[in-house]
Amino acid sequence: MLGMRQSLRHHMVMTMAKKTLIHRAWKKAGHSEDELDALLDGVKQPMLVQSDNLNAFQLFAELEKTRTGRAAKAGDIAPNDIVIEAGPTSFAPGPIVGEFNSVGIPAKIEKGKVAIQKTVTVVEKGEPIGADLGMMLSKLEINPIEIGLILSGAIEGGIVMASEDLDLDLSGFTANVKTATSGAFNLACNIGWFTNETMPVLISKAAGEAMAVAIEAGVHNDETMPILISRAHARMLAVAGQVDSSALDEELSDALGSAATVAAAAPAADEAPAEEAAAEEAEGEDEGTEFGGLGDMFG
Repeated sequence: MLGMRQSLRHHMVMTMAKKTLIHRAWKKAGHSEDELDALLDGVKQPMLVQSDNLNAFQLFAELEKTRTGRAAKAGDIAPNDIVIEAGPTSFAPGPIVGEFNSVGIPAKIEKGKVAIQKTVTVVEKGEPIGADLGMMLSKLEINPIEIGLILSGAIEGGIVMASEDLDLDLSGFTANVKTATSGAFNLACNIGWFTNETMPVLISKAAGEAMAVAIEAGVHNDETMPILISRAHARMLAVAGQVDSSALDEELSDALGSAATVAAAAPAADEAPAEEAAAEEAEGEDEGTEFGGLGDMFG
């Protein structure tokens, strides 16, 4: 408790007193006793916490950080089922094997270490914990008894809020905000909504679409010419590869040979079906413009 008070002192004021004294002070301060009864319902060791710089949700989050476990003592009530998992332990062979078995934890020696033979529930929720069992649980580093400053409720602005209403899933809330923000941004970009955040993306998208239209339309400028020339060169090689080699000059034959060498040296995963591409390119040219033979293509 002293450690908790020291760590929380700069956030809040904590006052411990008996319920009778708290009721008298609360009534004298002019507050509703019904509200106090709601806050103290089920509380065994009451403490009033007051903060000027934390709201109810922040106060709950700070007090939740004080929750920790301690070793079980004789007579403690198990807050949940206490389950011992099967598997090896760090204990060397010795009398501890008998101690485990005496409290209902089946153990024996395996490969030079004490091992739990099977998974067992040594204490069910709501049942008292024996002294010997509590000691063995401590040796297994199982501290089932939860301690800490547990907020039962809060009053803020005259509104009484139960602790379950103050427990926010902050990580889930943050994830939802990120998802909503991303969805809103995508929607704004798709409908062309102009803001400081969307303008860079919209301009980049418009530039890319304009370039695609210019290339398909055959518009000649500094940006499109390298792509148009590269496309024309590829189509020329594709068409040349479909004719007899005797119809090609030496320069064109060398170009086809270099292209074949590059294609053969490329990784298998990146290879494209060259014949299908050539056929598609040839079909595309046939649909658009009729050529008068290789003479029109190569001069």
